[in-house]
Amino acid sequence: MSESGSVDRALAILELFERERRPLSLKELAYFCGIPSSTCHNLVHTLLKRSYLYQSGRRKDIYPTRRLHDMGVTILAHDPLLQRVEPIMENLRDTTRETVILGKRQKDVIVYLDVLESPEVIRYSARAGDTKPLHSTCIGKSMLAMMKPVDIAQWLAEHPVPKVTSNTITDPQSLTTDLNAGRQRGYFMTRGENVADVSALAVPISLNNELYGLAVAGPSHRIDPRCDDLALALKRAKFSLLELGLAGQA
Repeated sequence: MSESGSVDRALAILELFERERRPLSLKELAYFCGIPSSTCHNLVHTLLKRSYLYQSGRRKDIYPTRRLHDMGVTILAHDPLLQRVEPIMENLRDTTRETVILGKRQKDVIVYLDVLESPEVIRYSARAGDTKPLHSTCIGKSMLAMMKPVDIAQWLAEHPVPKVTSNTITDPQSLTTDLNAGRQRGYFMTRGENVADVSALAVPISLNNELYGLAVAGPSHRIDPRCDDLALALKRAKFSLLELGLAGQA
């Protein structure tokens, strides 16, 4: 088995605990992850040896230790980008009372790098690490719109734009028109195009010479009537990043 295959299977084991939220036997791990028992045994033995997992109970069920949590906290606390951007995101979240997202294009998807959820009971919920389509998300639209028109046309010709919800724009010409409109007004928007009844606005931001998207998202009944105010809040956040010397014009 290749190194990439081993890494993928080890991560599948750890992600299974997140989904199941309970101790699991070696047999269950192998079954749910679709891994041969011998391979699963070797991976679990390695994770036990490195203290990422521990065994307990009469069945010697397996569960992750706090090492993953503590390691993640330490890594995030020293992320040079998020350390400086997150205070501005927090201010944007507190000002709008909606979920704020920082995302970046990774090949043909958007990966959420940081998510600060709204304090409202009814809100848009997401997690860092989530991946979303380019064509049906406001951050994705902001990434596409920064491409040259000829490159956008080529991308649309080579990539299907499937319907995610009933509101998803799937016609290439209509999507191009939508991107042009967003470019003209200075922000990009989705109305129930990726998640039903959720609207979102995003602005593209160049951070350390790389392109990111900053978005505000929430229930459509709250977002749609406040588009102008939310767009202004997003542009102010972008200006704050410019003042810090983090952002360039995108």
